[in-house]
Amino acid sequence: MAEPARAAVGYGIDIGGTKIELVACDATTLEVLHRRRIATPQGDYEGFLAALEAVLADADAQLAQAGAAVGIALPGVRDRRSGRQLSANVPALTGRSVAADLQARLRRPLFFGNDLQCFALSEAHGGAAHGYPSMFGAILGTGAGGGYCLGGRLIAGFNGIAGEWGHWSVPAHLLQRHGLPVLDCACGLRGCVERYVSGSGLVALYRHFGGDAVEAGAVLAQADAGEARAQQVRAIHLDLLGHSLAALILALDPHVIVLGGGLSQHAPLYDALPNAISTHLFAGVQVPPIVPPRFGDAGGARGAALLALS
Repeated sequence: MAEPARAAVGYGIDIGGTKIELVACDATTLEVLHRRRIATPQGDYEGFLAALEAVLADADAQLAQAGAAVGIALPGVRDRRSGRQLSANVPALTGRSVAADLQARLRRPLFFGNDLQCFALSEAHGGAAHGYPSMFGAILGTGAGGGYCLGGRLIAGFNGIAGEWGHWSVPAHLLQRHGLPVLDCACGLRGCVERYVSGSGLVALYRHFGGDAVEAGAVLAQADAGEARAQQVRAIHLDLLGHSLAALILALDPHVIVLGGGLSQHAPLYDALPNAISTHLFAGVQVPPIVPPRFGDAGGARGAALLALS
C-alpha cells in the first residue's frame, strides 16, 4: 500500500497575551509562505475561537489550501487529567477545554505545544541550535521558561511541561546572600526563579532596592550609565541567573543554550554569563555555548508549524 502524500504546507499559530500570529511553512524548505498577526481577544473565549477559525480560513484562501495540519502554541499549561487550560496571559482560556473545543470547531489535524517549547523547536531546526545533538531554549521575558530538544525532537514530558525551569526555586542561601525576600509566583508556588531572573524579575529587584524603573531595558541602561544601584542589581541578577542555568546544565547537560525573550537582546549578557554560570558548577564541568536566537519572537509560530509537520 502506498504511503499517503506528505502535506505541502503546515500552519503554526503562536498565541500570546497581545497577539496571535499564524505562519504557513513549506513542508520541505520550512520557508514561510504566509504570515498574519491579529490582536488576541483576551477576555472573550468565543471571540478567541472565532479569531482562530477566521485566521485559518484566510490562510486557506491565500494559499489555496484546505484542511492543512496546524500546530498551536498555547500559553500556559494544560491539566493532563481534565484537559483544561491554565493561562495567566490569556485569562479567557483558563478553565476551558481549549484543545477539545478547537478540534471540534476546526476539524483538521491539530498538534499542541506551548510557546516556550515551540521557540526551542524552531531554534533546533535551522536556528541557532541547528546541528547540535541537544539544546535548551531559555526564555527571559515577562516570565522565564523554556524547552528541551534532543536530536531535533522536542521532549515535552509526562505532563507536557518539560523546560519549566522558571518554576524551580531560588536557594535560600542566595536569597540570604543578597538580602532578597521570598516572592510569591502566579503559579501558586513561592520563590520561583522567574520572579528574579526574568525581565520583570530584574525590574522587581531594582524596585526592591529603591529604584523606580518599569522596564528591564531601563535598569540595564542605568547600569551602563554608571548608576550604582542599577549596577548592584545587575550583579545580583547575573548571579541568580548563573545559578539557575548551572542547575539546568547539571540536570540536562545541553550542548547549547539559546536565550529568548527581551533580555536575549542584551549583548553584554553573553560575555558575562559563562563565568556567572561556572561559579555554581563543580570542577571539570564546562559551560556550553550560550547564544542569541536566530528567529527571535517569530520562533513560536514557526516552531508550532514544525509540530504540524513532524
